[in-house]
Amino acid sequence: MPDPKGFLTTGRQTRRRRPVSERAQDWGEVYAGHPLLPVVSLQAGRCMDCGLPFCHNACPLGNLIPEWNDLVFHQDWEAAAERLHATNNFPEFTGRLCPAPCESSCVLAINADPVTIKEVEVAIADRAWSRGEVRPEPAPRATGRSVAVVGSGPAGLAGAQQLTRAGHAVTVYERADRVGGLLRYGIPDFRMAKRYLDRRIAQMRAEGTRFVTGTAVGTAVDAADLRARHDALLLAVGATAWRELALPGRELAGIHQAMEYLPIANRVCVGDLDAPTISAEGKDVVIVGGGDTAADCLGTALRQHARRVTQLDIHPQPPDTRSPDQPWPIHPKVHRLTASHEEAGHLYREQYGYPAGRPGADGDEDEAGGEAGDADRGGVPDGAGSAGRDLRAAAGSCSGGPDGPDGPDGPDIRTYAARTVRFDGTEGRVSGVTFVASAGPAAGPPGAAAEQAVPAQLVLLALGFAGPELDSPLAGQLGLELAPQGTFARDADFATGRDGVFVAGDAGRGQSLIVWAIAEGRSAAAAVDRYLAGSTALPAPIRATHRPLVL
Repeated sequence: MPDPKGFLTTGRQTRRRRPVSERAQDWGEVYAGHPLLPVVSLQAGRCMDCGLPFCHNACPLGNLIPEWNDLVFHQDWEAAAERLHATNNFPEFTGRLCPAPCESSCVLAINADPVTIKEVEVAIADRAWSRGEVRPEPAPRATGRSVAVVGSGPAGLAGAQQLTRAGHAVTVYERADRVGGLLRYGIPDFRMAKRYLDRRIAQMRAEGTRFVTGTAVGTAVDAADLRARHDALLLAVGATAWRELALPGRELAGIHQAMEYLPIANRVCVGDLDAPTISAEGKDVVIVGGGDTAADCLGTALRQHARRVTQLDIHPQPPDTRSPDQPWPIHPKVHRLTASHEEAGHLYREQYGYPAGRPGADGDEDEAGGEAGDADRGGVPDGAGSAGRDLRAAAGSCSGGPDGPDGPDGPDIRTYAARTVRFDGTEGRVSGVTFVASAGPAAGPPGAAAEQAVPAQLVLLALGFAGPELDSPLAGQLGLELAPQGTFARDADFATGRDGVFVAGDAGRGQSLIVWAIAEGRSAAAAVDRYLAGSTALPAPIRATHRPLVL
């Protein structure tokens, strides 16, 4: 146990975010530099080294959390990095992108604040990289077998790295021009800088993994031919078939899927484009959806100088704390303030002199209702950021009312329990969104409550993903069957009905968390290795049938 009284004497202290007025002007990560290692050590000392560490089971990777907490507390950072990498190929990814179900299942979370597991994890990984302790690990000998991996997201990369280290000749095929999948073009730089991805890919290349980009398996390369050229085939193509919102007006120009919008912004950041072809600059933006992708759209729209942003979430507002029907150790559905929502609330406060001057107060018309016509009301004073910048955000009514839940950085811009009814347009372009408030998934048909309208010249649909792209010839070329939920069918050992073809990640599981994708890649690699060699020493943290603990 790191510190027998640490959980009693040390309070939870999280990493500091950069000021909104600073970070909303650039695409840099929202957190301020690297965490102070002495502070991280004290936080690790809060771990109680439980006899039954529920954090292990909450994380599909089976991360050895109490072990590396103890090592960090005792300043043995190199050993901590070794224990961390024993179960996780990419801890600097998960430490930045995972919502940390391990923290929800921390025993401290029963009646206190949990250990800052996620921040300890990323501190270990970043320190190991900065000290040159993360090095290529090539296989001691080659097996003479070859494996093709289709897809270079977290599942594909994890599977490829494991198989390369087992001695197989691995080639990763990626249809985009760069390796990384959604890590590359779906995640904005302010959440994870691409340098972390690039250095892992460089490590994998040094270990012997080969990458082929700009090649769509199923069209540019026949999937059956690819299988014939290799001893095994691992499909990790993700769940990239986005969910649609088939409503009147959907055909209007200016309505885009989130994954049409975010990749373009990422390409501007990397220098591929001088300016985005889909931009929020100067526009009223409506985001339909309530998950992490919606938050990424929000943060991106703010940095593109959106005039105002409204987010419509069909679900009721979650409680601020764990509800009785979400008992520990389940990862609960609670109201969370992402960095993007913090930015929007702060910018809104700066503009409207929150709380007295915001729309909806003192009888003013709520702008989210679509009645206010003064476009300048959405601007942020120049003094809030760099000279000449005009980041803008406007708050929608929350939970169906004009005075929604507020936080220390201003009102929450999300409108909860909002069912989108139609998209309004003028001359073929979207001009607004009509929705019904207090109409959650279980509510009756539209019309039961009063309709509201919000202006929009850009609408972003962030509704999640249904599964792999079924219109791709890949499935037909390999004769793959589909599971009832629309993913590729496979058995508990990740094998499909086609000999030597395996499926890992969201293509078989459906959309999930990055930790599940990496766990799937590692486990599928063990299954492929066993298929090729008759046995395997590779770890398999999960089976394809395992699911997170939910109610």
